[in-house]
Formats: sequence, structure tokens, C-alpha cells
Amino acid sequence: MKKLVFLFAFLVAGVSTYGQTLEELKAAKKIKEDSVSAIEDRIGDLESQIDAFPGWKFGAFGTIGASLSGFNNWYAQQSPNNDAGRIGITINPYAKLDRDKYFWYNNAQLNVGWIKFDDKDDPNDDEGFRQSNDVFNITSLFGYNLTPKLAASTLMEYRSTFLSNFNDPGYLDLGVGITWKPIDGLIIVAHPANYNFVFSKDDTIFDSSFGAKLLANYSKSIGKFNWKSQFSSFISYKDSNLSNWTWTNNFGYKVWKDIGLGFEFGLRDNKQEALNYEINTLGNTGATFDNIDNDLQSYWLFGLTYDF
Repeated sequence: MKKLVFLFAFLVAGVSTYGQTLEELKAAKKIKEDSVSAIEDRIGDLESQIDAFPGWKFGAFGTIGASLSGFNNWYAQQSPNNDAGRIGITINPYAKLDRDKYFWYNNAQLNVGWIKFDDKDDPNDDEGFRQSNDVFNITSLFGYNLTPKLAASTLMEYRSTFLSNFNDPGYLDLGVGITWKPIDGLIIVAHPANYNFVFSKDDTIFDSSFGAKLLANYSKSIGKFNWKSQFSSFISYKDSNLSNWTWTNNFGYKVWKDIGLGFEFGLRDNKQEALNYEINTLGNTGATFDNIDNDLQSYWLFGLTYDF
């Protein structure tokens, strides 16, 4: 009996010792995590000071999304034998210069993608990848500081496609006005004198005009989370059908070093593009600005990101 009591006491003591050791390990882990968090905060503060220092700053970030699949004799679906895939890539480089009296901000965006659906039982379908999305944009903003938050500015923005129909259509905005920087990371451009050049082989649909340019750009980093948003619009003084706007958003979350998860989506309203699609793609020769359905354009991409 005494041996059983001794064995039971030994087991209780062992469990108690193990419990204390586990709690000590958890406490030590928390101390290490707090130390790492403090180091990351200090690094973040230093990066903010570096970003605020006058001079050229270069960088880029991008998103890659891919999905590939293959099926053989999978009878539960309509096409039991097929190969399918989707590949999307976005690249967003920038070059920024800050001086006491002036600034010069340059940004670019390239978003391209391809899709594939090869039905092996259909000899007439397309076996290769086909282009799916194609977005190309360059923005250059120069400003002369009137106050710490207000500047006289000039803006150049070019929008088109890259892989196909480059510059057909292409939009080039050139204008002058005011740039306001109310808070860190936010830039608001208001140019009441802006000319929107439209380049296209079909000049019966696309037309250049004089108008106003409004652009807002916001960038924010909180820990491992990054967000960049840009809204660009042109308001034509000649005809409201010639006005257009585009809004893009990029979200990123760093998982390991400079690699993370990213999500990008964009919205656009452009009645000239809608009319061109109706006439030249769908063959609706009777389409006009007054009778077309100008549906909201959109795209999105989810995948891995990398900060250069």
C-alpha cells in the first residue's frame, strides 16, 4: 500500500512539474513575441523616417495568381476530359522625388492575364491560353509647393491596353491645376484645365475633348498590411458621353519576408468603350450613345504578392 501511495505521489509531482514547465515555456514565448513586436515597431518607425526623407524613392510590388487543372474520364461534369488554367500578373512600379520646393511622382500599372479551357473531346476548341485581362496605365505628377499641403501642379496620365490593340484606344490626359496633400499618404489632384486626347482607328466613336481632371491616390501601410487606392476621372466640357472614370485598389498582406497574399480589383465607367464594343465586337451597327447598356466594368485578381 505504501508503494502505491508513493507511486501516486510521484506521478502527481511529475504532472505538477510538467505543468509548471509548460507555463514557464509559454511565458518565455510571450516575452520573445513581445520583443519581436517591439523590434518590428522600431523598424517600421525607421522605414517611415526613410520614406519621409527628401530624394528619389524607387520600388515596385506585384501580384501573381495562377490556377491549373486537368481531368480525365471525370464523368460527373459536362466535359470529363479537359485541361484548364488561369494566369494573372500585375506589376506596379513607382519612382518618387520630394524636394523642399517641388515634387515629382511617377507610377505605372500593368495587369495582364490568360485563360485556357481545352475540351479534349472537342477537336474544334482552342487548346492554348487566350488573353483575358489587359490593363496599362502610366501617371506622372509634377508640383511646385505653395504651402506644405498645397501645390500648383501639372499631370500626365496615359491609359490603354498592352498585349492587344495597344493605343487603340489610348487615352492621354494633360492638364494643370492644384494638388492637395491633406494627410500623409493622400494626394488629391484637381485640374480644371485638362485636354483628353483619344487615339483610335475609329474616330466616329472616340473623340478628344477639353475638360476637368480629378485624381485621388492613397497609400497606407499598417504593420504587415498594405493598401493602395487610386481614383482617376475625366469630366468632358464638350459632352458627358466622353467622360470616364477608373478606380483601382491593391491590398497586400506580408506572410514571410517580402512574400505575401494580394488582392486587386478595379472598376471603370467609359461609354465610348461600351459603344465601341457594341458596334465593332458584337456587330450592332445601330448602337448609339443613347441606346446602349453602359454596364459597369470590373476585374479582380487574387494571388501571391512580392515587394521589390
